[in-house]
Order: sequence, then structure tokens, then C-alpha cells
Amino acid sequence: MSLNKAVEAMQQTPIFAGIDPKRLRLLAFMSESLTYRAGELLFDQGDEGDSAFVVIDGSASVLINIGGEKKEVAVIGSKQIFGEMAVLCDIPRTAAIGAKSDLDVLRIDRDAFLKLLSEFTEVSLQVMRFLAARLEATTKDLGAAQAEINDLKGG
Repeated sequence: MSLNKAVEAMQQTPIFAGIDPKRLRLLAFMSESLTYRAGELLFDQGDEGDSAFVVIDGSASVLINIGGEKKEVAVIGSKQIFGEMAVLCDIPRTAAIGAKSDLDVLRIDRDAFLKLLSEFTEVSLQVMRFLAARLEATTKDLGAAQAEINDLKGG
């Protein structure tokens, strides 16, 4: 994948939207382009969170271990990021990620991601806004799921 294609994809990724293309170019240069075939596992739940990924093309399944089986709980599409929470919080992966289709990603190493955040305050602010919006959406989803459970229980 070309550096320009990686930068274009990152510019369309909400977490990096509005960030100076020169900074994104630097981050893309320090990152690794990877390709996975449909069905391949990128990492497993509980693995070390040493990098974040930007989906350039394709889609990925978010898989959670439930009763000894991996269940798909979400799909990540093109121009989205995943794995950033494990990088930022230095925690194990909270889910497995598998290629739902053939998948091209940009793998952003923890050190490169954290270096970008520490050197450029506007990037840090954008990442905080993105994570706050994701938390708000997750909270709403959990509230809706809890309401559905209560309705099914009759109250």
C-alpha cells in the first residue's frame, strides 16, 4: 500500500479527522501495512495490546469468547480504527479480531501512537474527543440493551 493511500484512509478515520496530513504521513511512515485473508485471526482476546489498526479496505469481526465459543458482537468497516484502547490503557485485548473479508490494515505500533500523542496536543485532543464519543455511544447501547432485557422480564 502506498503512503498516500494510508494517509488518505487515516484522514477519513474519525479518530484522525482534521489532523494535519504531515503528522499523519509521519505516523503512516512509522506504521506497517498488513493484509489478511477472510477468516484469519489478527489477534485473540487477552493478547498483549501492542498496536492499533486502521482498516484501509475490507471488514473485520469483533469476537468475544462466550461459553468457550467466539461470537461476533460487531463489525469494523473501512476507515475505522480498532485496538487503540489496549494501546492507550496498556491492557490486554478485550476482544479477538478476525478478518470478515479480505482485509488491508495499517498497524500502528504502541510507541509510534504514543509518541504522536505526546508530541502533538491537537492529536491528543482529537483522540480524547473520539474516545468520549465512543463511550457515549456504548453507554446508550448498554442502556437500550438493559431496557430490552427489562421488557423481556416484564418490568
